[in-house]
Amino acid sequence: MLRKVRPHSREPPASSCCTPGVSNKRWGLLARFRGSSSFLLGSLSASDPGPPQLSTRHPRARFCVGRAWACSGDLWGGQSSGPAMSSQHMEFRKQQTLDNILTWQPPEVIQLYDSGGLSGYDYEGCPVWFDLVGKLDPKGLLLSASPQELIRKRIRVCEMLVQQCELQSQKLGRNIETMVLVFDLEGLSLKHLWKPAVEVYQQFFAILEANYPERLKNLIGIRAPKLFPVAFNLVKLFMSQETRKKIVILGGDWKQELQKFVSPDQLPVEFGGTMTDPDGNPKCLTKINYGGEVPKSYYLRNQVRTQYEHTATVGRDSFVQVKTEILFPGCVLRWQFASEGADIGFGVFLKTKKAEQKQAGEMTEVLPTQRYNAHLVPQDGSLSCDKPGIYVLHFDNTHSLRHSRKVSYTVEVLLPDKASEEKIQGSKDCSAPCTGFPEALITAPGPAGLGDTTATELSQLC
Repeated sequence: MLRKVRPHSREPPASSCCTPGVSNKRWGLLARFRGSSSFLLGSLSASDPGPPQLSTRHPRARFCVGRAWACSGDLWGGQSSGPAMSSQHMEFRKQQTLDNILTWQPPEVIQLYDSGGLSGYDYEGCPVWFDLVGKLDPKGLLLSASPQELIRKRIRVCEMLVQQCELQSQKLGRNIETMVLVFDLEGLSLKHLWKPAVEVYQQFFAILEANYPERLKNLIGIRAPKLFPVAFNLVKLFMSQETRKKIVILGGDWKQELQKFVSPDQLPVEFGGTMTDPDGNPKCLTKINYGGEVPKSYYLRNQVRTQYEHTATVGRDSFVQVKTEILFPGCVLRWQFASEGADIGFGVFLKTKKAEQKQAGEMTEVLPTQRYNAHLVPQDGSLSCDKPGIYVLHFDNTHSLRHSRKVSYTVEVLLPDKASEEKIQGSKDCSAPCTGFPEALITAPGPAGLGDTTATELSQLC
């Protein structure tokens, strides 16, 4: 039973002068914290400079721990207060009916093709969840289910892992309050940078930060490809600094390194452990869903509604070129477009010198020009830019001698996170894991990377 205690005096205890980093101001804030959160406090000595012993099983306690004692500077780290955030979380639980979410069954397509599964428990008894990002078919899932259903399924996983923590606490006789997430990044490619899919992941990480603070013990990435720094840069803005410090990217010796976090008997053979299915399957398909390509028979729509940032009229027997300068390799050029009335030609070219508009034949062809029925199905694509230079998106209407075309389009440059890029490059030369991703050297504004930036500004940023 939680015991109420009387708020302590705002005066710092005599011993505080010997406690590094505990100022009079902070002790005053601590007193306020004790008063407003006294329903969470157990026995607490006024002279104890350390974190109060909180019963974190209370729905609000996690926010007091996450915001009061994992911060620097002000008690709440300059962010929303713990009590305010806990109230928002209680409202979130009500809106999402989280008390009953474990009885909710996602649509069949999500159950079959959204990857992930509970592998087992780490050395301390914390649940270990595998998420096979590279095996996902993001476009197939979003054409077969709503973003809200996909996010709700992820929330359901979080609640299931919280329940596992409680069961482990009862079983082991000690508090188990955190979880380990293992992200298998093998197969991560340009299709995973499709804007609607990235936005779903961004929303999920925002929900994770807002409603499950301090639940994450480690986020471990394995088999990270060269494209990972770009993908990470798109979601890191939705992670707190504390969360980024818990990210570990394992190098080439990842199977051995992973065993430092999780016992081999809790890992499938596929991931360097000794665990198999009853039939001997090394992937443990009874525990982990490996995703896969979604059959078109599940599709509910043939496109995802898109808002475009720019429009242009392509005259008859003419073309329009959209230029973006890439100053260093490793960036990803991403586009979406639709035409009105009829098809439009589209291709991507590279010119290495800043010059006036050139004919397509005078530039290096990167993506051959071909005609797309963009008036029927909006088009999208992306390109990993291995060379610096001016990349030209070429909208071609030279096949029409009588009619012009109106084109709506969005062009974005996705920047790599330099810190993670350097660490991944270093991991190729050694087996040491890359831990703790600091604030990125390059940040991109807007909720979807550079979604709110014009093409001209993009060229200046990258």
